[in-house]
Formats: sequence, C-alpha cells, structure tokens
Amino acid sequence: MEFSNRGGVPVTSNQSPVNRVPDFTGSSRHHTKQPKKLLESLLTKWASLILGAMIVILLVAVTLVVASTQPKSQANYVYSNKLQAVFLNTGQVYFGNIQSINPQYLVLTNIFYLQTNNQSSSSSSSNNNVSLVKLGCELHAPYDQMVINMQQVTFWENLRSSGQVAKAVAQYYKEYPHGQTCTNQSATTGSPTPSSVTTTPPTAKP
Repeated sequence: MEFSNRGGVPVTSNQSPVNRVPDFTGSSRHHTKQPKKLLESLLTKWASLILGAMIVILLVAVTLVVASTQPKSQANYVYSNKLQAVFLNTGQVYFGNIQSINPQYLVLTNIFYLQTNNQSSSSSSSNNNVSLVKLGCELHAPYDQMVINMQQVTFWENLRSSGQVAKAVAQYYKEYPHGQTCTNQSATTGSPTPSSVTTTPPTAKP
C-alpha cells in the first residue's frame, strides 16, 4: 500500500519515513577506549616483569652474600698433589693423601706412619732410630685406606715435597715401584723393612 505525503512523494510501507543520520559517537568512544585498555595492560605486564626481575636479583644477591660468609670446607684446603700429615689426639701421626674430608670423618690413602726403635749402646745411652713404615704389612693386613673419625683429629696439614717425610716416601717408591710384597713381614712387629727417616717424630702443635 502506498501513501502520499505532503510533498507528493509516495512513501512505501517498507521505507523509513525519516532519513536517520548514523550516530558515530558510540563507535568513536569504543575506539578511543580500546587503545587505553591495551596500554594499561602492557604497562601492567611490564611492571610485573620488572618486579619479578628485581626479586630474582635480590634473591641471588642474598644467596651470594650468605655463601661468602659461610666458612669454607676443609676439603678446599687439601693439596691433592701433596702429602698430608694427620695428627690424632692419641699422639699417633699418619702421612698420606686425604681423598675426602667432612665434619664426620676423613679418608686417608697411601698411608705411612713413624716407628721408633730404641737401640742401646755400650754406654747404656739410647738412640732413637725413627723409621717411616708403609701401612699394609701389619699382622692384621689392612688395606691402604683409613677412615678416621674427625673427633680424633687434632689437626692436619699439607707437606712440602722438600720435607724429609716426602723425600722418604719418594725414595720408598723408587725402591718398591710395584708396591710392597710383605716378604719381610714379622709376626712380632707386623711391618716390613721400613724406609729410614733421619728426623725426630713431629709433635703436636700447642
């Protein structure tokens, strides 16, 4: 059905009687709000990343400070290419190589110890003949390894290669390049012929 308006222009039922102007104000508001939200989201993410990085750096710094204030392990002081002397509170001294050490025990290998033989002369005066003995040919035939309780250790120290003990050990391995065979083992002393060391036994430090 057609209807006539005042201007004489027919208007159909499916036509809008008013020419509406589209409203772009809502669309423009939507486009202006979206970049703001995106910027706020990016700023929030960057702030979170920076805060996380600062926390990690702070934790690393605290860890380094704590680690630097902690006392070093005794294992850091062992010269692996040198001999060590281990002094026990019983007065016994063992020479060898410290393989591992912790607050509970230390493991010593390549073990030597001092043996003193008193020899009386015709004038009834005694001379101390100090010998260095390789562990292994004693009556109980121990392995060349010793686990020593740290509660029994008074102190230990690294030995110079120029010392008499280190020289005697080097001389021992020249004489016995294949190790000891215990052919001279005695049922009384339980030790082979020792390498001679012309020195007095070391004494515990005060």
